[in-house]
Amino acid sequence: MAPSALADIYPMPTRNHHKANVQASVLVGPKQVTVESRSISDPAPHELQIAVKRTGLCGSDVAYYKRYRNGDLQVVAPLTLGHEGAGIVVAVGDAVTGYQTGDRVALEVGVPCDSCRSCQRGRYNLCPKMAFRSSAKSVPHYQGILQERINHPAKWCHKLPSQVSLDAAALLEPLSVAIHSVRRAQVEQGSTVLVFGAGTVGLLVAAMAKVSGATTVVIADIDGGRVSYALRNRFATKGFVVNPSRYLQETTEKINAAKSLSDEAINAATGDESDFEGVDVTFDCTGKEICIQAGLFATRPGGKVLMVGMGTPIQTLQMSAAHLKEVDLIGVFRYANTYPAGIKILSSGVLPSLDNMVTHRFRGLDAVHDAFELAGKTVDERGNLVLKVMVEL
Repeated sequence: MAPSALADIYPMPTRNHHKANVQASVLVGPKQVTVESRSISDPAPHELQIAVKRTGLCGSDVAYYKRYRNGDLQVVAPLTLGHEGAGIVVAVGDAVTGYQTGDRVALEVGVPCDSCRSCQRGRYNLCPKMAFRSSAKSVPHYQGILQERINHPAKWCHKLPSQVSLDAAALLEPLSVAIHSVRRAQVEQGSTVLVFGAGTVGLLVAAMAKVSGATTVVIADIDGGRVSYALRNRFATKGFVVNPSRYLQETTEKINAAKSLSDEAINAATGDESDFEGVDVTFDCTGKEICIQAGLFATRPGGKVLMVGMGTPIQTLQMSAAHLKEVDLIGVFRYANTYPAGIKILSSGVLPSLDNMVTHRFRGLDAVHDAFELAGKTVDERGNLVLKVMVEL
């Protein structure tokens, strides 16, 4: 990775830069968000300076906000959150071509090293030196985009056509997860697909499965409002609500509950087809143990289970359900080489409206605390569905 690519993580002597002050939202502890002033230089030769206009709040951001950690990743220094974003170019580095001020761009916020084995093979999402904005994995932390301006490598900025809104551009990040997931699954024409989880990623995975040729897409969630939204807006073809009381303690009880859940999924997919062997592909977008277990039972011999959601690190699975049926258990981690395809897909209009997925908006960095409080819920104080919370600057 060129030193300039991570200039705002690892400050180092460079050419003389003009300094300016910008406001940034900073997480300093669990549920403790402040607005602070920080300095920003002119963009380095291969960077663009972006005025951030839209930031979607993701589940991992909410985890950091609530607990100051996300799974095994512990925040060790003040961290600006936000990694689903879009904005406008306000300055162009000396070595950058093809961009000018005023261009609207989507931000791909993971910056890989470009030289390791994974990067050389085009799987840069697996780069061990990846710096990903708003993640605590790299130290010093690579600051997120909930700030007025950022300098970002031009290579990882994607120019937007006029028909793609800034809201939709911000959601290119979760759409990229969906594109990568469906590519990993190699969904075939006429497939039957099961999706656990009807949050933003689950909805987009279901929609991408349909675009890829799946004729039956069943979506399941513990929230009936999200399942209804998925069906009403044609993200999926069928759906059902999962009873949350299934989450049990004993392993035998968990396995039996998973088998029962898989029966529900198969019934939702087929009705009375007696010769149905199971769905072709299951996507788990929850990270919940019972959903992965149920996916193994619900998937046909020779099918695939995709682990999309990041959940409990240690889970108990009945692996014989995979062994005896040769079910492939496939991991998904972020995405690679997806943004250009995502922009084309958005431009084509084949997906349900991503703009309509934004159910709540907050204006300005002072509203970030309230935005995170709402983003951690499934309904607002009026009982309306909470799906995607967007911060506008």
